[in-house]
Amino acid sequence: MAESSFMLLREIGSLILSSEEEIRFSMDAYRGYRYISVRRYLRTDNFSGPTRDGVTFTPEMIRALVPVLKQIPLDATQLQLGPVAKLAKRPGICIVVTIAEFRGNLGLDFRQWEQNKGTAQKRIWLPLSKWAEIRQLFVDTLAALNEVSGVDF
Repeated sequence: MAESSFMLLREIGSLILSSEEEIRFSMDAYRGYRYISVRRYLRTDNFSGPTRDGVTFTPEMIRALVPVLKQIPLDATQLQLGPVAKLAKRPGICIVVTIAEFRGNLGLDFRQWEQNKGTAQKRIWLPLSKWAEIRQLFVDTLAALNEVSGVDF
């Protein structure tokens, strides 16, 4: 029987950005498809929960992305702006990963690109000032996928 609604399968970890903001990594399911979600969450007086900032990855995308991310140096002085990876999500849709500058800070920019629309609004920017933590979260995500390798993803 196909799953018809969102279901959190596993929390993998969080990247704390401030007392009011964090990025959560999770393994989720929606309409029978399983995926990895990287999404920004807020905790303020007026709102607490997920924002629109975030992207989803198929397990295959994570398996391809982690080795690429491991090659990026931990020393920020060695980083160069530009493309890191382009990962196919499904026909006509991919996630483009770049090292980019945003408000004077370097970060990893994950943007969904759609063949008929170009860059979509689905995106998230992760600050390279927390690069070691970010890389470890992606490694932990891959480990979580490998723990459930017998499950149909």
